[in-house]
Amino acid sequence: MKEIIERLSRIEHGFQHVEIEAKNIFRSKTTNEILIIADKLLDNEIYQARMLAVFLLGYVASKESSALITLRTRVSKDLNWRVQEILAKSFDNFCHDIGYEKALPIIKDWLNDPQPNVCRAITEGLRIWTNRPYFKTNPQVAIQLISQHKASDSEYLRKSVGNSLRDISKKHKELVEKELLTWDLSDKKISFTYKYVTKINH
Repeated sequence: MKEIIERLSRIEHGFQHVEIEAKNIFRSKTTNEILIIADKLLDNEIYQARMLAVFLLGYVASKESSALITLRTRVSKDLNWRVQEILAKSFDNFCHDIGYEKALPIIKDWLNDPQPNVCRAITEGLRIWTNRPYFKTNPQVAIQLISQHKASDSEYLRKSVGNSLRDISKKHKELVEKELLTWDLSDKKISFTYKYVTKINH
């Protein structure tokens, strides 16, 4: 594992090299072994090692609930933005594995979390939402779920909300515009998100 981390640490841009290593480990280890490896990697000061851990947890989260809990309670507190990007990908992988409609209660639960990074893992991870099963035929549900954080105190989360809604508006312009009509643009936070939704469309 030490050699893998050293190799990964030499590449600072992108995530595909980390994902490849994660898939190789996933194919060769049991779920319990992966949980042990990920737990150790999350304590590593090298962010690429923590990215590797998050990929691994995402691969086993549908089989082992403790992995999903770790993603939510531990990984979401990581200060490295790259790790947060992989958290979003890992949550999407979890939803893919169990099915997006079946994942709805967990999606909603995470969106109600007070930690912005937990919420962003959803808004960002499921992009483009309406390319995902269930949301592809239920775009209004996606719009409603994403929009609930339009006034978040976290600018990081609001940017994700705006970008996610803008994605959807490319195929469902009328539905997104209908949602935007309900927004109070006198609120500076909501106005900020609105600009992200509409910056390409107008």
